[in-house]
Amino acid sequence: MIKICDNDITLEELDSLLFRNKKIEIDNSVIETVENSYNFLVEFSKDKVLYGVNTGFGPMAQYKIEDDKLNKLQYNLIRSHSSGIGETLEPIYAKAALIARLKTLSKGYSGVHKDVLRILIELINKDVTPYIPKHGGVGASGDLVQLAHLALNLIGEGQVYYNNELVSTKKLFEEIDIKPFIIRLREALALINGTSVMTGIGIVNVLYAKKLLKLSLISSSLINELVQSLDDHFSFELNNVKLHKGQQEIATNMRNILSDSKLIRKRKDYFYKKTDEKVFTQKVQEYYSLRCVPQILGPISETIDNVEKILIEEINSVNDNPIIDAKNKEVYHGGNFHGDYVSFEMDKLKIAITKLSMLVERQINFLMNDKINGILKPFVNLGVLGLNLGMQGSQFTATSTTAENQMLSNPMYVHSIPNNNDNQDIVSMGTNSALISAKVIENTFQVMAVQFLSLIQAVDALDMKSKLSSKTFEIYKELREIVPNFTEDNVKYTELEAITNFLKTKSL
Repeated sequence: MIKICDNDITLEELDSLLFRNKKIEIDNSVIETVENSYNFLVEFSKDKVLYGVNTGFGPMAQYKIEDDKLNKLQYNLIRSHSSGIGETLEPIYAKAALIARLKTLSKGYSGVHKDVLRILIELINKDVTPYIPKHGGVGASGDLVQLAHLALNLIGEGQVYYNNELVSTKKLFEEIDIKPFIIRLREALALINGTSVMTGIGIVNVLYAKKLLKLSLISSSLINELVQSLDDHFSFELNNVKLHKGQQEIATNMRNILSDSKLIRKRKDYFYKKTDEKVFTQKVQEYYSLRCVPQILGPISETIDNVEKILIEEINSVNDNPIIDAKNKEVYHGGNFHGDYVSFEMDKLKIAITKLSMLVERQINFLMNDKINGILKPFVNLGVLGLNLGMQGSQFTATSTTAENQMLSNPMYVHSIPNNNDNQDIVSMGTNSALISAKVIENTFQVMAVQFLSLIQAVDALDMKSKLSSKTFEIYKELREIVPNFTEDNVKYTELEAITNFLKTKSL
């Protein structure tokens, strides 16, 4: 059970909630804090003009709303902004958005009724996820449109996903005994004003990105085994004179992975002794995609770490407007809903993962091209050359998907377009950035599926499985349980899909 309390929620706890089916509960102290904030706002808002309580929204904030219309105002906000369109956000991202919204509202700076926490927890624990279209928000007052769809579900309207089916919210709530939330004061604005959708997507992106990095470390180590690489390019001595933490850590991890390999060679045994050879059969230095793994994955690793830091800060922050400060008996208006922090980090992440996919694609090309690797048949073909085609078709998929990543890695952060009667005159496009980053990550898992299928075929072609390190042999063995060795050509798309799913769900 993960408890929402005064402490920050961690990436490990988020991973448990999203991927390990852990349940969530709220600490009594949090409920008390939220209740105090709500009670203060009820009293404070009497005879005062407060944005979003008794005024219109956005550029219509200049209009005062009569007391008998205040409740309708909040429902109007949710219904009018439930205007997204396009593909639906996958349930894992929608669940992350629910958790992100719960955490920010639990801080007690939004003036919401405590019953909001109750229904958010029920949805999370019962795996009911909102129907949220991908197209909508510009990420300035946060994810207004996407969060409106989330809020629509809380009041018992719209549609939700349950057991992988899209169903009526009203009908499902009756079936599984969830009572819709009844708006009391300003909960509609508090629910839709913020960065919770882009942050939720971003958190899932970070978790997947960390997995891709680890998988790339394993695949890069394995390909070095296949060519019986020399050991100095990932040595402590070489990498520690380059003063970058990421590079040093990648090299350390490669040494750990390959520590018991029987295939890695020591340079001193081959080149640091007198020889009469005029043309060396052993390569003096490997291609960059094999030799420069610490230098390439190092900055990617550090980028992922920094993205994680910013996203964890964001999910534990208050991103509402106005801010209700019950302790000091004051209300502050500003722009904590602005999604620039998330948007910028998502652009950095997609650039980093695109480069990772480019490394993977080049390593695939090395395996495919017998003129480069010098040890395998073309396209890692275990059959009859000419008659059988091996991995030839699969390489096309990897190349085209990597090319799509290169196009998608252009920044979204700088594509601000003024809107909302120019009230929102500079925006973050944070949700768009997070969604594109998610697409790049999904693409990279698919490219990596081609790589791992090629690698295990190469292991069999070279009859090296008994000489692999224990760590690379483990993934070889697991993959062979999914896809058996093949010499005859067969349909590949089902196998690649199975490997993609394995890579996404494998515990590392």
